[in-house]
Amino acid sequence: MIDSNTLVFLKNLKKNNNKTWFDTNREKYLVSKNNFEEFIADLLEKMILFDSDLKDLSAKDCIFRINRDVRFSKDKTPYKISRSASFNKGGKKSINAGYYFHLQPGGNSFVGGGLWMPQPEDLKKLRQEIDYCFPEFEKIITAHSFKKHYKELEKDEKQMLVNVPKGYDKQNPAVDYLRMKSFVATKNISDANILSPKLSNEIIQSYKALMPLVKFINRAFE
Repeated sequence: MIDSNTLVFLKNLKKNNNKTWFDTNREKYLVSKNNFEEFIADLLEKMILFDSDLKDLSAKDCIFRINRDVRFSKDKTPYKISRSASFNKGGKKSINAGYYFHLQPGGNSFVGGGLWMPQPEDLKKLRQEIDYCFPEFEKIITAHSFKKHYKELEKDEKQMLVNVPKGYDKQNPAVDYLRMKSFVATKNISDANILSPKLSNEIIQSYKALMPLVKFINRAFE
């Protein structure tokens, strides 16, 4: 399970996001790092039991580095104030949809997944799959288990086309989803639940509810 010291480290890192402080507290970082890696490894082991697409992954294939890439950012703070992992067929850098876990104190943790901002060609394939198989897609995102954990797909107008994509009719029953650029569902997790021994099971149940959507999306790329 996630140790309280891991949250404490991230809280303190937020207040002291600089290399000097980080180097001074490196041992505390390593303890929190090992705790997070062990949690992700345990989570992955359980996920492989219901999604064999993940069987070739290790925890290191899923976990993102704590160092920020500041080359093109105005924010030059060197470290992320969160820890995260993405469980995708082919690893976290693959084009495939997957499952995501974000750990950040202050009630900012969440679980979920799907596909975030795919490349144009991949997005085109997915839209075609939704158009051809809309009854199946609609059944997935209105299923009781999906709605219980996520309610619905995230619909941010900033992440959607203003008009229907070229080649599709405005009367298409899938029009609201054809306009989307990302296909993501998330659920917030409180700090209290993060520290609960039931966290792992809660995440697994959330991922099981998400799996039909992940499989549907990835089928479009096969």
